[in-house]
Amino acid sequence: MAISAEPSSSLSFTSSSHLSNGSFTFNQNLCSSSGAETVPSLEVIYLNKLSSNLHQLLIDSSSDYSDADVIVEGVAVGVHRCILAVRSGFFHDIFKKEKGVSEKEGKPKYYMKDLLPYGSIGHEAFLVLLGYMYTGKVKPSPEDVSTCVDESCVHDACRPAINFAVELIYASHIFQMPELVSQFQRRLLNFVGKALVEDVIPILVAAFHCELNQLFAQCIDRVARSDLEIISLEKELPHEVAEKIKLLRVKSQCSDEESKEPVDPLREKRIRRIHKALDSDDVELVKLLLTESGISLDDANALHYAAAYCDPKVVNEVLALGLADVDLQNSRGYTVLHIAAMRKEPSIIVSLLTKGASASRLTSDGQSAVSICRRLTRPKDYNVKTKQGQETNKDRICIDVLEREMRRNPMATDASTSSQTMADDFHMRLLYLENRVAFARLFFPTEAKLAMDIAEAETSAGLSRHAAPKVPNRNLREVDLNETPAVQKKRLYSRMDSLVKTVEMGRRYFPLCSEVLDKFMEDDLPEMLYLEIGSPEEQKIKRKRFMELKDDVHKAFSKDKAEINRAGFSSSSSSPLKDSLIKCREGK
Repeated sequence: MAISAEPSSSLSFTSSSHLSNGSFTFNQNLCSSSGAETVPSLEVIYLNKLSSNLHQLLIDSSSDYSDADVIVEGVAVGVHRCILAVRSGFFHDIFKKEKGVSEKEGKPKYYMKDLLPYGSIGHEAFLVLLGYMYTGKVKPSPEDVSTCVDESCVHDACRPAINFAVELIYASHIFQMPELVSQFQRRLLNFVGKALVEDVIPILVAAFHCELNQLFAQCIDRVARSDLEIISLEKELPHEVAEKIKLLRVKSQCSDEESKEPVDPLREKRIRRIHKALDSDDVELVKLLLTESGISLDDANALHYAAAYCDPKVVNEVLALGLADVDLQNSRGYTVLHIAAMRKEPSIIVSLLTKGASASRLTSDGQSAVSICRRLTRPKDYNVKTKQGQETNKDRICIDVLEREMRRNPMATDASTSSQTMADDFHMRLLYLENRVAFARLFFPTEAKLAMDIAEAETSAGLSRHAAPKVPNRNLREVDLNETPAVQKKRLYSRMDSLVKTVEMGRRYFPLCSEVLDKFMEDDLPEMLYLEIGSPEEQKIKRKRFMELKDDVHKAFSKDKAEINRAGFSSSSSSPLKDSLIKCREGK
């Protein structure tokens, strides 16, 4: 059918340009039948008027003369079948065959989910395409569905921007509008080089279904050169696409023998059996396979796999085994919480946090769990108003839960900066914790030891016994020359976790002391670090403030201890805190 290929379908009678935001218009000189004379501008004005009048059919509720409804995401969109049939060969065939579900009274209804052979088209994407079919103009993408809620993101390649462009390419291809397919393919090609590799996956799937060879080739090349795990490719891509990528990787390894890592086929087979058992929700079989194979849950990244692909109930059962490290990073530097954030499943996120997962851990490219959630969430979903009795949007719940966890641990930061900046930030936080614990031990050494004993920090990371604070110019990255970067990183993260746990125990059991220390670290630390610097009068003032602070801390500790006693630590009770308090008193 030649209707969908009419040149008029790609014309826009306007001089404005929306190229900067991804939409487009065609502005060209219209010629007379002889091709020698330019059409008078008056005719262009008439064509713009026609376009504007047709647009009113979509937006003016008082001019609702639609003769059919297309149901998209539960919303009925009134359409005029004569316009859609002329502009789209797809709708021409649909209406001709009368595949709509007609009602005795009212307009025929066509459900978008039943019309699509593949992919998905949201309400906003359909309106953009519908506007083009009526007016010949493509409007800018609505920000509430084509941007994310991360304020630091420029939205040039975040997941909502990609997903919206993918919806547009599906709609253009399925509705048989080749001029739009070409335009949106260029937009997606621009995304491929900028986006995170996991965000290239939906583009690759769309290119495969829509048979966009250029886009497909670039996506395949990007994914094949990436460190995405094979299991992820098999789960998220069509079988033949995943096989093509695996073949390209094998050829690449053969051409570069030095980069080829030996793979143990038997070990890989055992890991896959564990994954299949998780797919079957059979945790008992997982336990049996662990015993027989000698493969641990961490070896198989079983918790990562369950968080990504299994029912939340299975994740809880695996956590209940107590055999997996909840903060384990996979080969790409992602913890289980990062994977759960990508899935945006609140129950899994809460379960992991309950088991002690750290919300402050960062990926190798500087993302935290909450920043991952923000970059995956559209403003439309985050800001949706929930009526009483309705379920709250899961995207909003995930972000709120993770943000509360980050606020609960003030040393945790959400950064989306460069790797070097993240490394500097990590060492600044480590320096802050070192100084905080050191000053706590300086002001009240026995009480500080109590918090450390409760947190078991001394045995888990071996906190140093020095009482003097560290000055800011100390380089925490100075290590033994024989220490590898991996060992150094593990040591520093272990120390960070131990310090964080110590401070958390202090906040829990000695809140007034912690409040005084917080104020000191924020307001007085820069001055106190250099008691011997300045004029005699300035030094005198600093020492006086230092003694005042020490008195404040001891008073706060006395109040905290009295509060603990009032809380009811009876002689019959037994707890790490009670035992530590007894030792503390005996030591005094």
